Amino acid sequence: MTRSITILGATGSIGASTLDLIRRNRDLWQVEALTANCSAKELAKLAREFNAKIAVVGDESCLDELREALAGSDVEAAGGEAALCEAAARPADFTVAAIVGCAGLRPVMSAIERGGILALANKEALVSAGDVMTAAIRKHEVCLLPTDSEHNAIFQSLGANNLTDVSRITLTASGGPFRTWTQEQLEAATPEQAVAHPNWDMGAKISVDSATMMNKGLELIEAHYMFPVGLDRIQIVVHPQSVVHSMVEFRDRSTLAQLGPSDMRVPIASCLAWPHRMDTPLEPLNLAEIGELSFFEPDEERFPATRLARNALNSGNGAPAVLNAANEVAVAAFLAGQIGFTRIAAVAEEMLLRYSAQQPSTLEDVLAIDADVRIRTAEVLENYAVV
Repeated sequence: MTRSITILGATGSIGASTLDLIRRNRDLWQVEALTANCSAKELAKLAREFNAKIAVVGDESCLDELREALAGSDVEAAGGEAALCEAAARPADFTVAAIVGCAGLRPVMSAIERGGILALANKEALVSAGDVMTAAIRKHEVCLLPTDSEHNAIFQSLGANNLTDVSRITLTASGGPFRTWTQEQLEAATPEQAVAHPNWDMGAKISVDSATMMNKGLELIEAHYMFPVGLDRIQIVVHPQSVVHSMVEFRDRSTLAQLGPSDMRVPIASCLAWPHRMDTPLEPLNLAEIGELSFFEPDEERFPATRLARNALNSGNGAPAVLNAANEVAVAAFLAGQIGFTRIAAVAEEMLLRYSAQQPSTLEDVLAIDADVRIRTAEVLENYAVV
């Protein structure tokens, strides 16, 4: 049976991996809408290839270029935030939410309010707006499928088991490219070194988050909302091989883990085919060739991001939104050469100490906190200089 699908963030790594799988199963999918920020020509090419009904650029200044690239086709073109939300609200059986950053919050909410199946790859939806989003998911009876490899691994490991039987959830972290570096080496780390992830092919921002371990801190917050077993039952271990993507231990002390290649097409395929399975073009795991799987406790002295995330959750109110916004601004400053690597977590921690947010009850509350924190973080950054 053919299902309709909307992909929010079609030109990013998650979108590209999703479309690669759809390309191999064209008879199973009808593409409803594809969106991007401003990659108009690439978006138009994809919209033509997959016969999308509408293509939307979030940056309205790119709309003319999109229209020109779609000239002569039957694909509708639109631009701007309102158009993104309208695309997300169009009837579709399945939505992949992969817009990076808080720019994806309103479209994700539009998809939730429409209902159906939502494959969530937008971290900010649960990190910054966890209570708001989960309340909306319950209200509109949305089927939420986690697309991040770690959360998808938890989802697969849980299977039909009840959360009340879960003793512990373990998120695995590669440790990034700086896992064995000294504090002195970390202070001298460059953006080029930080984005060179040893296992995964990701965008610059996520790669830096992996290097600081902030990515794992944000995933801890996501796991808290997706799998509400209690924060004290969610832990992180460093697993350099990135073969075990997460584990679930049950009260009988059985532990189930999901293993797989370091390729996002594995968790995406799990979502697209759920509750069944589908083929992927990946080589099978060769455990004998891998040789060994190792695990280590995270070092929160050198990499304090996971501690900051746990503290933000315990603080409640809008602290996770503060952490996310401050980190995004700090990462951008590091990539631009304005601050050193170790200053990223330091800036985030300073903002958590300085900024006291009220508990957000609406999406607009969350976005207001996000906007204010970004302004204040930029002011804080003026006090830092690259050493």
